[in-house]
Amino acid sequence: MKRAIPVLVLSVAGLIPVWRYEPSLGTPTTEAASPATTSTPSAESGSEDSGSSDSGSDAGTVVKGSTVNTDKGPVQVQVTFAGDRITAVEMLQQPNHPQTTAAVPQLVAETLEAQSADVDTVSGATITSDGYKESLQAAIDAKGA
Repeated sequence: MKRAIPVLVLSVAGLIPVWRYEPSLGTPTTEAASPATTSTPSAESGSEDSGSSDSGSDAGTVVKGSTVNTDKGPVQVQVTFAGDRITAVEMLQQPNHPQTTAAVPQLVAETLEAQSADVDTVSGATITSDGYKESLQAAIDAKGA
């Protein structure tokens, strides 16, 4: 009986952090919050939102990839092409997660080097990397169409 009370108190104390834990909801930053929420229904198919493209005479062709819903939050890229070459990749939507913040520059650098969506997954950001590659491939496919 003497052990029961300390065990009970320590068990409750150990469960408090579990009860208070809030997983990341992947909400976008305030800079891109309002447009991001309107395109999530088409994210399931992965290809309906990929047809958006704009043409600029000096900057090349800018194509938005599809919005991909991941467990961490939505991922969407915008790719700038000069002819058939990828000159820039910008994240329009990304999960608000430390691993994602660290992974994006590496993913963009590998994309510019590979000139395709065939890039390595960043360790620790597998979900974001997969969403990035899917959105990037949708943008490349939309450019070719």
